[in-house]
Amino acid sequence: MATRNIRELGDDVLRKETKEVKDVNRRTKILIEDMFDTMYEANGVGLAAPQVGILKKIFVVDVGDEDGNKVPYVFINPEILEREGVQVGFEGCLSVPGKSGKVARAEKVKVRAFNQDMEEFEMEAEGFLARAIQHEYDHLNGVVYVDKVEGRLYDNEELQAMQED
Repeated sequence: MATRNIRELGDDVLRKETKEVKDVNRRTKILIEDMFDTMYEANGVGLAAPQVGILKKIFVVDVGDEDGNKVPYVFINPEILEREGVQVGFEGCLSVPGKSGKVARAEKVKVRAFNQDMEEFEMEAEGFLARAIQHEYDHLNGVVYVDKVEGRLYDNEELQAMQED
């Protein structure tokens, strides 16, 4: 469909609470398609509605699979039911371009949400998918990953140089 402008840190919309989605209409479906287009265009793995200026409880995630295939998920009105374990790793965000920081997240999550057809589902996720879900879920509550960074933010070029050494 179309790509939308990604709001960056400092934009008030990223700090606001989102509203529950009551039903999925044509505009909502277009928003979801645009969110996927925007995320893929920006080489991201997740995108929440506030990041494109829409204060609704919607996010999309696609961390792919081992073979590099797309595995897109839509989460509407998500609720994290369970968290288990701890993983600490570097995260970036399309709303904080060029930066990364270490963030502690649950290793596993169980989430309940609705898909783009307003069909309720539950899923369990672990590892990178669990991290992405938690990261996007935070966006729906006005939280940006920089609020949870342990230590400092790094320039991505600096991290890349550290990994090459």
